[in-house]
Amino acid sequence: MEPLVTNIMWRNLFVQAIYQIAILLIFNFSGKKILRLQNESPDNAEKMKNTFIFNTFVFCQIFNEFNARKPEERNVFKGVTKNHLFMGIVCVTTVFQILIVEFLGKFFKIVRLNWSLWLVSVAIGVVSWPLAYLGKFIPVPVRPLQAYFKPCWKSSRRDEEEGRQG
Repeated sequence: MEPLVTNIMWRNLFVQAIYQIAILLIFNFSGKKILRLQNESPDNAEKMKNTFIFNTFVFCQIFNEFNARKPEERNVFKGVTKNHLFMGIVCVTTVFQILIVEFLGKFFKIVRLNWSLWLVSVAIGVVSWPLAYLGKFIPVPVRPLQAYFKPCWKSSRRDEEEGRQG
């Protein structure tokens, strides 16, 4: 029986997770300095940093959707415009993100971002494309990853049953 999540998917997931966790932690702990928000009021600087982190996270997910379409292929853009449902989901997600950050800030307890913070957010998301491309050069084992976590007693019981039958 084939596993639901293949080793190729696990590899791609780990590459993106390591990148996104690293980026988001860096901005969480050093974001005010990196984003040059020291001249803002402490409350506003914190809100801007948190909004930036939220925006960056969402754009990482949006750009990674392209990678997830074709987990085994290096060219993730092949046939993308022919998949109208996929394009619709990406467009709707992007539009909602813009609306949330720009117009629904009070509801979500976030603030508007200036154009440079928007560009940096999007640029960090775009990095997932070349990162996924490079990640596909990492070899994956043939044995499913889940097989390494099965309890020993299950396989030994199965071996015993097969021994009785044979």
